Amino acid sequence: MIAMFKIYKAEVKIQLDRKVKVLISDRGGKYESTAFFDFCTTHGIIHQTTAPCTPQQNSVAKRKNRTFKEMINSMLNSSGLPHDLWGKLEADSTIDKYKARLVAKGYRQKEGLDCFDTYSPVSRITSIRMLIAIAAIQNMDIHQMDVKIVFINGELDEKIYMEQPEGFVVKGQETKVCDLVKSLYGLKQAPKQWHQKFDHTMMSHGFKINECDKCVYIKNNKNPCVLVCLYVDDMLIMGTSKDAINSTKNMLNSSFDMKDLGQADVILGNQIKRNSDGYILTQSHYEEMFLRKFGQFDCKPAVTPFNVNCMLKKNNGDAISQSEYSQVIGSLMYLMNSTRPDLAYSVSRLSRYTSNPGYDHWEALIKVLRYLKYTQDYGLHYTKYPPVLEGYSDANWISDSTETKSTSGYVFTLGGAAISWKSSKQTCIARSTMESKFVALDKAAEEAEWLRNFLEDIPIWHKHVTTICIHCDSMAAQARAKSGAYKRKSRHIRRRHNTIRQLLSNGIISIVTGPNPNSTLESMLNPM
Repeated sequence: MIAMFKIYKAEVKIQLDRKVKVLISDRGGKYESTAFFDFCTTHGIIHQTTAPCTPQQNSVAKRKNRTFKEMINSMLNSSGLPHDLWGKLEADSTIDKYKARLVAKGYRQKEGLDCFDTYSPVSRITSIRMLIAIAAIQNMDIHQMDVKIVFINGELDEKIYMEQPEGFVVKGQETKVCDLVKSLYGLKQAPKQWHQKFDHTMMSHGFKINECDKCVYIKNNKNPCVLVCLYVDDMLIMGTSKDAINSTKNMLNSSFDMKDLGQADVILGNQIKRNSDGYILTQSHYEEMFLRKFGQFDCKPAVTPFNVNCMLKKNNGDAISQSEYSQVIGSLMYLMNSTRPDLAYSVSRLSRYTSNPGYDHWEALIKVLRYLKYTQDYGLHYTKYPPVLEGYSDANWISDSTETKSTSGYVFTLGGAAISWKSSKQTCIARSTMESKFVALDKAAEEAEWLRNFLEDIPIWHKHVTTICIHCDSMAAQARAKSGAYKRKSRHIRRRHNTIRQLLSNGIISIVTGPNPNSTLESMLNPM
């Protein structure tokens, strides 16, 4: 007991900057020990105990302890609540308005006491691109709404108290605390409770959840059809008619405090532009701000992002600013993951040296920024044709003498532009070119299965999603995938072999051999 009391005393002192002055307990042996008495005496703590032979007072002490415990939980969760102040930026980097928010210190919450499950899903950027491609193919309007003060909508399952916030203390009741009825910004369970509330609201109004992305909601009353994609407090609403979109907006306005943004403009920093052919997804505004931030806006443009003869190695000499290098890599990763698959190889390669970058790595990074200046207007253009989902898979086998692992890459297109892509170093060492391409094919097949399942949950898409064709330029890899024999040189890739064979037999994917016509995929595997 004395060990736990010491921990408690230290926590009160450090976290709350307060001192334990009085301890009330029963006369249990754990409180009557010499060590406990000496500790209280040394620290000036008055130890009050119940009267002898009065068990009734034990209950009084326990009730008092519970009261103090709830007060301590309140102080731990909200003592010194910060006033969070910031300016809300528009797409052109101008400040729309200044906002202030009271935020609980959720880092003081204890799992199992103040919170339990805290997981909350968010929509994948791949899902957003796919929905925009579907909207282009089906000629759907895309509108946007924003949920105001989103995290106060959730209803709490746990009992949480907080001190009265500064400026809102009830006169004459200064010692009382607040019992939180709804969630508050800063609480660990706030995102989860909000998502549960939104789920319940959407399903009660006839929407169904896409099983491949829990933040995509579908409502199909034969005609029209409405798709809603939620990312925390930002949402896209797509419909085959304006009446269906307006009906969904009215439903959301009646359930939450919403802001109607009209036609979709910016989602997660991605600009959505509509033209006569479809939709364009671009980040030219962010690229300009990014180049200005790092002093490269007036740099000499470069036609390619990476030099063919650039052989990067680990830095053994003087290092440059690791912080600035990491910032540039992080910003490039954001661009690459959103709208720029052509940056995938360069970013993947240069990010391997983030821990200790040298001058060679910095020069290669500047080359990427110069390429960004040259291609600042690049984006993803989704049109009505072709309305077919197809993929491209490839790999290079140890193109660098200092590397022992190959680089895999795949890209999937829908509506004439990429919706999903990846370029990364393989986790295993391939023994041959065929094996490296087979490993890449396995990763592409895995993504193809998810994309197909996603489309099957979209009611306005074809009832039966056709087989996804994956282009692979290796006849050996294709023959290995379709063969049922286990040969000595390739028997160690049996697990991947079985997975691809099953997808082939189930009609989920098909493999086509021939020269790779996709230039984007080539830029994801090799320096240009």
